[in-house]
Amino acid sequence: MIFEATLIGLLCYLGALSSPWLFGLTGGWYLISRPLVSGMLVGLILGDVKTGILIGVAVQAVYIAMVTPGGSMPADLNFVAYPAIALGILSGKGPEVAVALAATIGIAGTILFNTMMMLNSFWNHRADSALERGDERGIYLNSAIWPQATNFVLRFVPTFIAVYFGAQYISGFMDSLPAIVISTMSVLGGILPAVGIAILLKQIIKNYTMIIYFLVGFICIVFLKLNMVALVIVGALLALIHYNYKPEAPQTAAAKPTVDDEDEF
Repeated sequence: MIFEATLIGLLCYLGALSSPWLFGLTGGWYLISRPLVSGMLVGLILGDVKTGILIGVAVQAVYIAMVTPGGSMPADLNFVAYPAIALGILSGKGPEVAVALAATIGIAGTILFNTMMMLNSFWNHRADSALERGDERGIYLNSAIWPQATNFVLRFVPTFIAVYFGAQYISGFMDSLPAIVISTMSVLGGILPAVGIAILLKQIIKNYTMIIYFLVGFICIVFLKLNMVALVIVGALLALIHYNYKPEAPQTAAAKPTVDDEDEF
């Protein structure tokens, strides 16, 4: 597992919020750190692409509404995307248990993220001191090299350890847990994606009557068994009906011309 753990650790570093190598945030944080993408990559590395994608989809639903204003995040999505999904695949317990593992590891990952931010403040002070001395090499090292070295260590090392040693113990550990614990994790893992979708709906829906369109889509998938192509066509039809045939807002009194205004013309 040394090769697999090394690759997953490198991907975890490349997809980190502060890693600049894959076109900055575009290719790293906003692409390969999305659980849907990382699930496929981790599954490809571990030799089980199908399970990786299934777990990635379930985990993506949990964090679909997560935003990181100013670098502040309730859970470290990068650790969710790589060591958590890798351990979920290695556990062999299905997407529901993997989601519960991902939620736990994601919250724990914020500790390492905050540690990195604290260490970066130390490097920034050293860069300021180098600037006062006119030390160009010190400015470069403390603003570019050492922060990235810190980021690499805090991303690669925990991921490598989790995957390398987790591959030996995670399956046996999960098998040793009581059935009620596994059942609880499965139930919680099944609920969390619904919570993620609910948070997303709360963010994007301004008028609560619009939720009927979401429910129509739910009925089309669950009860009518439509595929995604058919659902897109239904959604486009509903959007056309809504925006073309919705009643116009009544014109206010201030907008109507008065008799005096008409006489002036």
